[in-house]
Amino acid sequence: MAIIRNTYYTLAMLNLTLRQLQVFESVARHLSYTRAAEELYLSQPAVSMQINQLETNLGLPLFEQLGKKIYLTEAGKELYRYSRNIARQLDEIEDVFSELKGLGQGNLILSVVSTANYFTPGLLAIFCKRYQNLQLSLKVANRATVLEHLSQNSTDLAIMGKPPEDIDVCANSFMENPLVVIAAPDHPLAKQPQVKLELLAQQTFLSREPGSGTRSAMERMFATHGIKPKIGMEMQTNEAVKQAVQAGMGLGILSLHCLELELETGRLVVLKAEHFPLTRNWYVVHRTNKRLSSAAQALKKYLLEEAARGGVTPGNPTSLTLI
Repeated sequence: MAIIRNTYYTLAMLNLTLRQLQVFESVARHLSYTRAAEELYLSQPAVSMQINQLETNLGLPLFEQLGKKIYLTEAGKELYRYSRNIARQLDEIEDVFSELKGLGQGNLILSVVSTANYFTPGLLAIFCKRYQNLQLSLKVANRATVLEHLSQNSTDLAIMGKPPEDIDVCANSFMENPLVVIAAPDHPLAKQPQVKLELLAQQTFLSREPGSGTRSAMERMFATHGIKPKIGMEMQTNEAVKQAVQAGMGLGILSLHCLELELETGRLVVLKAEHFPLTRNWYVVHRTNKRLSSAAQALKKYLLEEAARGGVTPGNPTSLTLI
């Protein structure tokens, strides 16, 4: 209850309301009055009025418009950070009371990097059936966005390859994540018994974007051997990389977890390349000082134990909301 008292006291001192903060947070997150109005089931003039009142009470502009787009001012960026924290605290209060009603109640947010989404739904299937009244939201995004979720404390747990070094997190490895070199079946290297690293260095690679976990692992491996790989094209998704490799545009390096269908149907092959597969791990991650709800603790324990048993179960959980 101290959180509620402190929050209301601070808002009262600044002559702000929770509703104004809620509207501001939505506009700041979307950088759009229209999308915020749709999310909050308000009219756009009502949203604009709340923002105008907020700026008047603070005595500072929170947004600036350049062309047709709006951007946060420095004051807006500061308020956005605090509004996110306040919203998260209120969510935690709701979780506390949900826990008092039983573990099967409440909301839980899990952010996963896009590659992990190939196996995460299967891992979650039994958990969601076990706690059918628990609303589990699965946010699938690239690594940069998942790191943002952790930094802003907008997720309970995250699944990713390499844990961040610039955010204070608790990370537990729960599954191996082998990275392999893939090629089209008719590629000249496809039938070689072993492909030396020097020969790989001469090939064109189709790669994920800079900053992705797969791209970083590939660059670290080649750099260790004094090689700068030739990147022919950068792509935002694993599916795009697979399609381009299948079309014969070059080689790719991806997690074995996202290649099951292509390998079964013979559309892609894994090269027997020197120093591959690159052995990495999947981690379940959360902020170090975060107060994990009973549901989040149960999910973390479940992921660690289920993966250790190799219990990846196919199926789509009915209570899972994809975002």
